[in-house]
Amino acid sequence: MNETAAATAPDDLGSPLPDGTVLHEFTLERVLGVGGFGIVYLARDSQLQRTVALKEYMPSSLASRPTGLSVAVRSERHRETFELGRRSFVNEARLLASFDHPSLVKVYRFWEQNDTAYMVMPYYEGPTLKNWLKQQREPPDEAWFKRLLAPLLDALELIHADRCYHRDIAPDNIILLGTQHRPVLLDFGAARRVIGDATQALTTILKPGYAPIEQYAEVPSMKQGAWTDVYALSAVLYAALTGRPPMTAVGRMMNDEMVPVSSTAAGRYSKEFLKAIDAGLALRPEHRPQSIGDLRELLFAPPGRNDDEATVLHLPADDERTVLKQQTTTPLVRPRVDDATVIDMRGGAQQAAPVRADLPREAPAPAPVNEASAKASNAPPPVAAAPSTNKAGPVLIAGMAGLAAITAAVWFFTDGSSGTPPVDPKPIASTGGASTEANTRTDPNAADAAPVTAQQAAAARPVFSTVAVLDDIVRHADPRIAVQAAPDKASLVIGRDRMAFRVKASEPGYLYVFLSGTDQQHLSLLFPNALDTDNRIEANADVVLPRKGWQISAGGPVGTNHLVTMVSRQPRDFGGAGLRMGETIPEFDLPALRQAWGGAGVAPGAGEAQCAQGSQGCDGRYGATLIRIEEVGAR
Repeated sequence: MNETAAATAPDDLGSPLPDGTVLHEFTLERVLGVGGFGIVYLARDSQLQRTVALKEYMPSSLASRPTGLSVAVRSERHRETFELGRRSFVNEARLLASFDHPSLVKVYRFWEQNDTAYMVMPYYEGPTLKNWLKQQREPPDEAWFKRLLAPLLDALELIHADRCYHRDIAPDNIILLGTQHRPVLLDFGAARRVIGDATQALTTILKPGYAPIEQYAEVPSMKQGAWTDVYALSAVLYAALTGRPPMTAVGRMMNDEMVPVSSTAAGRYSKEFLKAIDAGLALRPEHRPQSIGDLRELLFAPPGRNDDEATVLHLPADDERTVLKQQTTTPLVRPRVDDATVIDMRGGAQQAAPVRADLPREAPAPAPVNEASAKASNAPPPVAAAPSTNKAGPVLIAGMAGLAAITAAVWFFTDGSSGTPPVDPKPIASTGGASTEANTRTDPNAADAAPVTAQQAAAARPVFSTVAVLDDIVRHADPRIAVQAAPDKASLVIGRDRMAFRVKASEPGYLYVFLSGTDQQHLSLLFPNALDTDNRIEANADVVLPRKGWQISAGGPVGTNHLVTMVSRQPRDFGGAGLRMGETIPEFDLPALRQAWGGAGVAPGAGEAQCAQGSQGCDGRYGATLIRIEEVGAR
């Protein structure tokens, strides 16, 4: 979960529970990490058959475990502080359980027992941002940082809407998951804050360089709020770009000698991006961006904006600050298909059995939730989809394979999954592909778009292949539209396992799933398809695929499948890329796609956005992510 504290005497560690201890339905397997205020265990959920992380409230300076399972306060004079911390630990768990965002730690359940408290979370494994940056020869480019920031900003905006503030954002509290480096915020530290306030042990709760001045002393003129997290996140960026954290806020109050990042990193990043970081690091709270939305606007400001304009902040008075409200969403409409169709993913020359002669070019969109959301999405009127007529049993698809395994960058997210991906404990850097290349979109609305001509984009493309087409789709995605995909299994046994995965996006839109099979001789539009045409996705709502009515089983050959999930603000037409309609799972005509690949278009595999007639302008941006899954033979 996080960096493990250095080993000390058992009492100083709070005496972790022994392996094999059973707490309700959870069996402890080993200790993952020990900190000053808690112990994190790897545990097995016997009811849901999944691996989880179980955190125990154990402030080692206040309590110990003399015998058995129960926790005892070291001294009666510490009891009140211990109880304050425990209540805060439970409140933190309750708060996190109420949020649902891919960049926030999810709490499955929590309870009090053995004179302490526990919370159960998904088991994430991967390098912290701090450790990952140490492995890099030089800081990542601006496009990488913006892909990292987009989901983090959305997550912080979500918790701030509930008047909840992280207060402990630092490089070692951000974990990176998967080859796409999906960030997850760890350790809200509510228990630490309460204990620190009660004991005045401030050095144990503040990270030098990342804590703003208002966290050193709670005074009426310096209240904590969204601007507190703005400072810490800006300090994280400063450290990532310069290799060291900013001066401590207390030191800056005495003599501010901190060199602005707009000077130290000038020339390597855009002026707008660097000025935004400096603005977030303003010493006094009222001089910083007052909300995550304000910070986002500065970080993603289009290049070339007037320098004076870029530094102007319109800050409301204290009594005028407003709190963002999370928009509600409606449940997804499920397809009305009674009998599930199994799609057997086999290689070779088998042909797909057609279900009907045509597939709607665009999936039907449900009625908008409200007028504001309808205007934001520019969604066209709903299109009626013809009902499926296939009742003939399994459908065999040529050259198709399952979902993508998350490889190398060592993470897994167990959420009721039935398989455990292999884990490499060493944090590694991504070695290329969509996760490290700078975006070169020609979309003028994209904040970090580079002035690249269509001819330049075509010339820069690698040799044509189905995998290269998928990489190209991801490379031209807008990093502000965060798309997350996670498979239920990292590898599928041919002839036995079925594929399932879930997708979530930071914005509403239309979901498309592309698949290059293990033989890399076929490229299919896996979803939407003739069996399931409703591809509308709501913001931050899980979509689990395949849905009722169709299934996908591993049919070989042995190898790696590549899959891209795309969420587009508008419906898309793939006719120009050679997509053949009329099959259960539409497939791209590779000669036609190859011809489009050699042309001057940008990301031809991404298709073209289709906007409603009469609409002014067409926002064709989309988000996308690439994942992989292995197909293996039975042992």
